[in-house]
Amino acid sequence: MLIILFICKILCTLITLPILLVTWRRLYSKKRSERSRKEIVVGIFHPYCNAGGGGERVLWAAVSAIQTRYPDIHIIIYTGDLDADPEQILNKVEKVFNLKIQHKLEFVYLHKRKWVEASMYPYFTLLGQSLGSVYLGIEALNSFVPDIYIDTMGYAFTYPLFRYIGGCRVASYTHYPTISTDMLRHVYRRVISHNNRRVIARNPFLSAAKIVYYKLFAFMYGLAGSSAEIIMVNSSWTEEHINAIWKCPLKTHRIYPPCDVKHLTELPLLSDEEKSNNIRIVSVAQFRPEKNHPLMLRGMYELRSIIEEKIRLILIGSCRDANDEMRVKDMQDLSKHFALDENVEFKLNIPYSELISELQQATIGLHTMWNEHFGISVVECMAAGLIVVAHASGGPRADIIEMQPGSQNGFLAEEAEEYARIILHIINMRPEDRNTIKMAARASVSRFSDEVFEREFLRTIEPFFRQKQE
Repeated sequence: MLIILFICKILCTLITLPILLVTWRRLYSKKRSERSRKEIVVGIFHPYCNAGGGGERVLWAAVSAIQTRYPDIHIIIYTGDLDADPEQILNKVEKVFNLKIQHKLEFVYLHKRKWVEASMYPYFTLLGQSLGSVYLGIEALNSFVPDIYIDTMGYAFTYPLFRYIGGCRVASYTHYPTISTDMLRHVYRRVISHNNRRVIARNPFLSAAKIVYYKLFAFMYGLAGSSAEIIMVNSSWTEEHINAIWKCPLKTHRIYPPCDVKHLTELPLLSDEEKSNNIRIVSVAQFRPEKNHPLMLRGMYELRSIIEEKIRLILIGSCRDANDEMRVKDMQDLSKHFALDENVEFKLNIPYSELISELQQATIGLHTMWNEHFGISVVECMAAGLIVVAHASGGPRADIIEMQPGSQNGFLAEEAEEYARIILHIINMRPEDRNTIKMAARASVSRFSDEVFEREFLRTIEPFFRQKQE
């Protein structure tokens, strides 16, 4: 009897689910046909469009490219930034990214963004955020049904929703895989990190359970991600991991994110005398846990113990929410604990003009994130004429920093002591040797320009618009 009941439930599910899918698809198709706008509508899913980070630069550069190539296209931005009106958002885009966006676009405000925030899920965070993204995606689809859906934040679990239920053409630009083989390797090796707590890393049974959870999640993530028709990734590191999990390399395109290299490479290089012989070290990174600001402070502490010279670390970044603001307070407390409060300065949400001034006055650019997906700030520091010390992993190692003699354009490090040793080496270099690395760095960044991104992005998504117009 139990077997018969089980079989009946399976049959009911197999019959009911397709009926529901067809019904929902017809509903959204009807919504699309009844909307007042008859031109092609592109919906771009970016719940944190006002955050001011590298991912947001990609979003707005993509919007600018579409507006330039297809002036009759209407663009919808799905955002959860309820505290900012469209005018404020676009003014910030111009101030932070030096991008002028035409006002022929519409913001659809989402009220359920909290369901994609990590703080909502103390356990099973990846699964919780992914299911939360589906919930947020349903709100977006109910608010407005686009013809073309582009996700620029990496919420892969929304792709089947918009493609198979919403009837949209689906493209994605992935900055960082939600789960990677490196994350699995960290759990397997029981390495403590921001996404592998000490209590789990130290317990073999919890580590084994987490490996099973990660593998099941990676399988679901691969199914969801592969449903996108056009897949764009921002670096060879991201491409490798996406191909390993999504398993669709033929429709995956590597498109480096846009960096403001043209303007930055034209900035005059100031001499040490013009910088008053002060050693200024700049970090440009959002105040998120994975950016690993504590490693910068530990490197400064090590540096303070081996050098008498006056040095200053300038931490420049944007804060998305109260959690980021709390991290800044924690970093300020940590700098005081290391007796570095006179050597460390925090600059939050500064305008583009002030960022340029800081880059000109600095000598060294610092980057400490493990497995950074690409590293826009690394490229921009190099373009501005800084000597960059980046983490020896992810995009900086795979795509940006060259260490071979004769073509060296920066340095790579992993531990605090190594960062301090390399920074000391840079400080003690002859000015002409530093200039050689600076010029090599500037010469290497043209492949990451805004123009290259726009050309490759438009070439990749062009089939969607061609088919719609036909």
